[in-house]
Amino acid sequence: MQNNRLDKRDCEQESLTRIAIVNNDRCKPKKCNQECRRSCPVNRTGKLCIEVKPESTNSNISEELCIGCGICVRQCPFDAISIINLPSNLDKDTTHRYGLNSFKLHRLPIPRQGQVLGLVGSNGTGKTTALKVLAGNLKPNLGRYSTSLDWQEIIKYFRGSELQSYFTKILEENLKTVFKRQDVDRIPQLVQGLVHNVLQRTDELSDQSEIYESFDLSNVQNRQISDLSGGELQRFTCAMACMQKGDIYIFDEPSSYLDIKQRLKAAVAIRNLIQENRYIIAVEHDLSVLDYLSDFICILYGSPSHYGVVTMPFSVREGINIFLDGFIRTENLRFRDIELTFKVVETASKEEVRRLSTYYYLAMKKNLDSFDLSVDAGSFTESEIIVLLGENGTGKTTLIQMLAGKLEPDNGVKMPQMNVSYKPQKISPKFTSTVRNLLHAKIGETMFLPQFQTDVSRPLQIDKIIDNQVQDLSGGELQRVALCLCLGKSADVYLIDESSAFLDSEQRLHAARAIKRFLLHYKKVGFVVEHDFLMATYLADRVIVFDGEPSIKTHASEPQALLPGMNSFLKQLEITFRRDPRNGRPRINKKGSFRDKEQKSAGQYFFLE
Repeated sequence: MQNNRLDKRDCEQESLTRIAIVNNDRCKPKKCNQECRRSCPVNRTGKLCIEVKPESTNSNISEELCIGCGICVRQCPFDAISIINLPSNLDKDTTHRYGLNSFKLHRLPIPRQGQVLGLVGSNGTGKTTALKVLAGNLKPNLGRYSTSLDWQEIIKYFRGSELQSYFTKILEENLKTVFKRQDVDRIPQLVQGLVHNVLQRTDELSDQSEIYESFDLSNVQNRQISDLSGGELQRFTCAMACMQKGDIYIFDEPSSYLDIKQRLKAAVAIRNLIQENRYIIAVEHDLSVLDYLSDFICILYGSPSHYGVVTMPFSVREGINIFLDGFIRTENLRFRDIELTFKVVETASKEEVRRLSTYYYLAMKKNLDSFDLSVDAGSFTESEIIVLLGENGTGKTTLIQMLAGKLEPDNGVKMPQMNVSYKPQKISPKFTSTVRNLLHAKIGETMFLPQFQTDVSRPLQIDKIIDNQVQDLSGGELQRVALCLCLGKSADVYLIDESSAFLDSEQRLHAARAIKRFLLHYKKVGFVVEHDFLMATYLADRVIVFDGEPSIKTHASEPQALLPGMNSFLKQLEITFRRDPRNGRPRINKKGSFRDKEQKSAGQYFFLE
C-alpha cells in the first residue's frame, strides 16, 4: 500500500508543468519574517504549500499545491524564490532532479558512434549534468529524487530510443570514459610535475609527436604544470585526453583561453579521435569552432539554475541557426526574445575613413625583454569599433596598454590626448562589498540612465547579480560586471581586452550587442581584442592584423577595412570562411574541401554580402 502511494506521488511529480525553485544560498528563514509562508494564499486556506521547519535552513514549497500566483516571489526579501511554468510537453520528460525545489533537467543529448555530438546552451541549463549522466558518473533519477532507481529501470525508461543501447553498453561492456574537465585552472592542484613527464605517464599511443604539434606543447614540455598559463593549461589538458584510449570522449569547453589558430588545431585533434565504435561529445561556446568540430548538435535551453531542456539532434548548420534565432520550429517554441544576424557590408572606403578620422597615432615600437612589437601609424573616428586580430603572444594586449597610457612607446611617440576606459584581460576583484556598491562607487549615476540601462545593464543581466558579493562572482559574472564598469565610465575611447572570456554562447551574443549599441548611440570609439570569430565579425568596422613570430618579433598593421583585413588575417591561418545564407554568420570551410580550395585559389578567404 505504501509503495502504491509512493508511485502515485512520483507520477504526480512527473506530470507537473510548474516548478518552484528555492535558492539555498539566498534563502535565510531565520533572518526574515518568513513572508513567503505568511503571504501564500494556499497556506491561508489551511493547507501546507510553503513550510519552514524550525531546524530547516530554507523554505520548502509543495509544487503539487502551488497555484503559481507568484506572491511569495514578490514578498521574499532575499529574492530566493522562483516559480516557473514549464511547457506542457515536458511533463513526462524529466531526466534528473537534484532534490525538492532544485534544478531539474529534461531529456538527454543522444550520442552516436563515429560522430562528434556538439552541445550548445546557456550556463546553468544542465550541460554539465547531462555530461555526468552520459559519462556514467551520475545515475539519472527521472525526477524521483526521493527514491533510488536501479539501472534496469532507467534503461527501461529509455526503451525505443538510442539512449537505451547507449546505457546498456555502458553497463554491460564497461566502456572507458575520458573526461576533459571545464575548470582547467584547478589542474595544477590535481597534477604536479613536468609537462613531458605527466604526458608520458598518461600516453597510451605509439606516437605522441602529433599530439605535441597539435597543441603546441613542444616549447613548454620541460616546464612545471604549476607554471603554465591558462591557454597552456587548456592545451595540456586536451592533449592528456587525446593521448588516452577510450570509448567515450567528453570535452567540456576545449577552446577557453585559446586563440583562433589554437582553437582550430584543437578541433582537428579532437576530430582525429573519431572511430567507428567511439562516442565523442563536446560542449563549446565559440559557435565557429562548434560548427567546425561537430557532426550534429543538441541545444540546451531553459531558465539558468532552474531547469534545462535538451532538444532533439539537429544538423550542425540547422542547430546553430536555431540557437541564433532563439526559436525551435519543430516544437513551435521561442526560448529567446531576440535573434542575431551577421549581415556585414562595407560602409566606407579607405579615403572616406581617413577624411572622417578624429584621432591619429604615429608608428610605434615597444620592446619587452625578448619581445619586439612594431605598430604602423593609424587613425580612428567616432562610432567605430576596431577589432584586434592575431595569435596569442603577438602584442594585442601590449598595443591596448599603449593606447590606454599604461605603457610608453620606446621611440618617444606621444599618444593623442583622449579620455580612455580600459577593461583588462585579467580581472582580479579586490572590492569587498556587493556589485551594487561597486557600480555606485565606480560609475555613479550612469547606471541609472535609461539609455545605459537599455543598451548595457539589461543585456548583460546585471540586475540578476547586483546584490551578490563581488568576491563570490564566477568568471562569467565578473566579466559582465567588468564590461558594465568599462562602458559606464565617461570616455572618448573604450579599450576592451577579450570581451567574450568566460561567457557562454548566449551571453556572448548579448555582450556583443551591448558593446555595439552603446558605442553607436554614444558616438564613441572602441578597440576590442577578440578570439571568438563570430563576435569579431559582428563587432568590427575595421581590423588591426598582427603577424610575425609570437612572443619574439611581431608587427601590427594600420586599421584596415573589414574585407582586406580579414583576408590578410585568415591567409596567415590558412583558413577560409563562407557565409550562411540565412543569417550571414561566418562558417569555417573544412580544410581541403572543394569550397576551401576554390576560395584559396581565388584569394577570397573571407566573404562579405
